[in-house]
Amino acid sequence: MPASVDPRETSHPQVVRVVAGEFTGGGDYSTWRTRGTTDWLLIHTVAGSGRVGGPTGDVITRAGDSILLRPHVRHDYATDPDAGSWSLAFAHFHPRAEWSPLLDWPQRADGVGVIHVPGDIRPRVLLGLRACARASAGSLPQSELFAVNALESALLWLDTQNPLRGAMDERLLRVVEHIGADLTAELGVSALARVATLSPSRLTHLFTERLGMPPQQYVERERLTRAAQLLASTDRAVAEIARDVGWNDPLYFSRRFSKLHGRSPTAYRAARAAR
Repeated sequence: MPASVDPRETSHPQVVRVVAGEFTGGGDYSTWRTRGTTDWLLIHTVAGSGRVGGPTGDVITRAGDSILLRPHVRHDYATDPDAGSWSLAFAHFHPRAEWSPLLDWPQRADGVGVIHVPGDIRPRVLLGLRACARASAGSLPQSELFAVNALESALLWLDTQNPLRGAMDERLLRVVEHIGADLTAELGVSALARVATLSPSRLTHLFTERLGMPPQQYVERERLTRAAQLLASTDRAVAEIARDVGWNDPLYFSRRFSKLHGRSPTAYRAARAAR
């Protein structure tokens, strides 16, 4: 809404920790809060397009764009007239103290943070925001905590695309998720390259560049980390744990484990139990 117009002040939500929702606004949808709100506001565009006004200019937001408005920043947003509709998910929230790094977004206009979310990441962000909305409107005893945790998940996925920290390539995220989902699967470079829809050499180059190690080293680290957790928290046999993390040869598993942790699996378990 242009600054020259005297807009009608939109009501302010009452936010204890988080208030979230999702809706589609038509061509006449707009919001104006002269002094913003005391909470943070996250707006994620699902479809259509919106216009968000900032002190230094307007931002046009389209599908996959997320907007973050700081407390006390003017709220001036509306459906983009050229689009005619704007489907969005939103969350008004008071952040946890440890969320500070997650709220450090690139500023498109003063006080208006913007992160663009590529296709593969959008469902994850939207899943978190929808879970947040359901929980914030729910009546479970811990509904507020469920809502806050769901919102944190959305913010964490958004943070993977924050250019201030170096956005993670969505193809690499697919590979990392694939590895974590089943450590017993075929996780050779060729298999992982198919997940990423890249050549094995290109995957190895990108993976090493962004994660600091080649794919096979990452797979081994994940397997050995999971094995250490199982050794410390269960009394299952070493051979069984080896199979559960993707090694059919328990002797080879023991050698790799000893190289990383400086002691055999059995000695590692004994040391953890003695603490």
